[in-house]
Amino acid sequence: MGLDITVLITDCAWLEQFPPQERLPRLRAAWYDDETGLWDHDAPAVEGDWCRPQGPGASVFAVYEFRDTCGSFKPHFWAGQRWEAVRGHVGAALRNDVDALLSGLVWDGPDGAARHVDSALAGDGPRTYGVLLARSPDSVRALASVWERARADLGTVREPFAAYAAAPGGWVGDFPAFRTLLEDWGRVLTEAARRGWGVVGLSE
Repeated sequence: MGLDITVLITDCAWLEQFPPQERLPRLRAAWYDDETGLWDHDAPAVEGDWCRPQGPGASVFAVYEFRDTCGSFKPHFWAGQRWEAVRGHVGAALRNDVDALLSGLVWDGPDGAARHVDSALAGDGPRTYGVLLARSPDSVRALASVWERARADLGTVREPFAAYAAAPGGWVGDFPAFRTLLEDWGRVLTEAARRGWGVVGLSE
């Protein structure tokens, strides 16, 4: 069984009521709460859409269901790997934007040093168990702007992807799968930015 990821947008005004080291554990507890209905065997989950919790968490977070990932982190990891193979074959402006987007979310970046957890949201102490990503509203707004720039030219990646990054049968093995994953991240960022919320990726 591999690493999983659940991506939430969350009201940071609610989280900021608590000391920094308590914020992400509080969010995790709200996500795990049986009253959300998210853990019911027959809970509806539509890929490419939002799952809204019930109960106390109804107004403070929402979960996005990525398409074609089965809740696994592997597609996100492999999107970074495919991008590493193709990034040297696209225009500089688009390369910079997709670098910033992926390294801000799930990729270790071209130098392997990208950080995905903002101290402004999570504090400076030990990393909270199961937190893969935690972006403050300011970071989310910046990443949403990067996505808006990148999306216009993303189609130009199709040919270099086919030439340098295609892996038939593999995770994110073709350009449509790569584009779908980035579009889903774009939806998450756009909605969070619209609300002034943060983005958090949790693993069970």
